Amino acid sequence: MKENGLERAPDVVVADSEIHGRGLFAGKPIAAGDYIGFYRGQATLEDGMYVLWVEQDDGEWLGFDGNNDLRFLNHAQAPNCELDGQELYAARDIRAGEELTIDYGEWFEE
Repeated sequence: MKENGLERAPDVVVADSEIHGRGLFAGKPIAAGDYIGFYRGQATLEDGMYVLWVEQDDGEWLGFDGNNDLRFLNHAQAPNCELDGQELYAARDIRAGEELTIDYGEWFEE
């Protein structure tokens, strides 16, 4: 399914988040290992609010300035999702209505 430039298997929705501002939520249960979507955005070397940093094969880091719903992923120390490059997967079973989260990494300070 493709909606708002986000290719995804399960339904996800953007709504107000108790973690921070807006967040991405499961519209239906998602099983561990399921593909959720692809973090789309313009490649950049500048940091910003919706920039996802991905380590390249050569060890260098490249940012992607998010322009689809995945830009609303919030941080959690015990996340329920994980990224493989720009692809988002469920790290465990996720209930409908649960906020989808990732670990921003060791350098992130809340």
